Amino acid sequence: MDEDSVPELVKDADIVINAYNPGWTNPSISTDTTIAYKSNISGVKKADLLRLLIVGGAGSLLVTPDKRVLDTGVIPDSYLPAVKSLAEVLYGLQRDEKELDWVFFSPAGNIAPGEKTGIFRLGKDYLIVDEKGESNISVEDYAVALLDEVEKQQHHRERFTIGY
Repeated sequence: MDEDSVPELVKDADIVINAYNPGWTNPSISTDTTIAYKSNISGVKKADLLRLLIVGGAGSLLVTPDKRVLDTGVIPDSYLPAVKSLAEVLYGLQRDEKELDWVFFSPAGNIAPGEKTGIFRLGKDYLIVDEKGESNISVEDYAVALLDEVEKQQHHRERFTIGY
């Protein structure tokens, strides 16, 4: 939450992976999400690091050209403020960030512990669904793709997503 503490915390890093979530039951989740991500982005830049990978959400993914997952009614109302705040982090990066080499990695609509298969699809801005119209990924396969991105750096100043 304090951008001035970030440079010391990441001084020997090549990349920062931000997976911050203040907790779904936190009454200040929306505000805390906004403050934490802004602080982290500013702090990473102060540290002269150029690479930031954000573990993002699926809510901002598109299901049609003019409809996001968060517009479909599938996300519980109690989660919407936090989902919208994280979406705004993405939109701010897309709109304003020209200095930092950031990437925002959105999971599938459903992410849960499961199997590490190594078989999944990657996309950009649209929710990936299977032949049944379901959007799933295991935590294990999400982690594989995240670490692949750390090592290979295939995405730059964009969002990407994953699904089966």
